[in-house]
Amino acid sequence: MDLGVIHTEQECTKSLTAVGDALYAIGGKWKLRIIIALRSGNKRFNELQRTITGISARVLSHELKEMELNGFVKRNIYTQTPVIVEYELTDYSDTLKDVLQALGEWGAMHRDKIRRER
Repeated sequence: MDLGVIHTEQECTKSLTAVGDALYAIGGKWKLRIIIALRSGNKRFNELQRTITGISARVLSHELKEMELNGFVKRNIYTQTPVIVEYELTDYSDTLKDVLQALGEWGAMHRDKIRRER
């Protein structure tokens, strides 16, 4: 979907719907950060919470459940003693690679712009 030039109201509506769907699935302050944190490998809940500065246990738990429902994260339960629960990325989360790359580049550029203007 090319969001460059929108010629008709139908194209506008289609673009708005697509972006809305994307923001519903990956929007908010934490979801992409969780994906980035898990890119280095599977992590237990407390490891994730330590890696992602500022996220509460309640919010992390809620975000992980939503991400599991949307197919980005898989929860693995190992029933040994003690029980271990790890989170890992699914293959579907790889579809966000270009999005994460573009956001990272834009974020670095924006930070530099703001610093230059101060």
